[in-house]
Amino acid sequence: MSVSSEIIRLRQLLPPGVKLCAVSKFHPVEAIREAYDAGQRCFGESRVQELLEKVAQLPSDIEWHFIGHLQTNKVRPLIGKTTLIESVDSEKLLNLIDSESRKAGVTTRILMQLHVAREETKFGFLPEELLDFFRNRKFESLTNTHICGVMGMASNTDDETRVRADFAEIAKVYRTISEDSSLGLRGFDMVSMGMSHDWPIAVEEGATIVRIGSMIFGERS
Repeated sequence: MSVSSEIIRLRQLLPPGVKLCAVSKFHPVEAIREAYDAGQRCFGESRVQELLEKVAQLPSDIEWHFIGHLQTNKVRPLIGKTTLIESVDSEKLLNLIDSESRKAGVTTRILMQLHVAREETKFGFLPEELLDFFRNRKFESLTNTHICGVMGMASNTDDETRVRADFAEIAKVYRTISEDSSLGLRGFDMVSMGMSHDWPIAVEEGATIVRIGSMIFGERS
């Protein structure tokens, strides 16, 4: 199937209120333009340099989501170039994004990355760490960063029960934070989870953003 027909098909399958982030990392500008021409506006990239090159070549109304592991030495060039940084996986990174955003005079929207998967290689806050971050009101020190919600990945397995349990845990942590009225959070309403192989389960468990790449663009070259 073509990129455009896959975009249209996915849009019809996704329920209202679930945003499609088309993961365009490692795919050429031409493929993104085809998706754009089919009406897609939200794209996900995982390398700062690649994102910056694509921003320069593509329409200015694209919403760029940074979804990869963000190294601290790559934060500054990224500030002001994204609609959302989905992969904030440590307090150190969060504080650096905040200080660089302050210097640049912008507010950066981010998601806190949760680590629930069985693999050690994944990044992110453990559920208890993230709950402690909010319980201790550490977000109150931020001046130029808006925490919009959480992001996470399921274990890399064919075991659907395991995958569903991981997504359910991400959603549970999100609800625990979002339903705590004492925190006074505003605009904390995003749960980004689910990829090409497991997005239907993620949607059933409460995803509001799904990150789909290979289904749309084919396997990356």
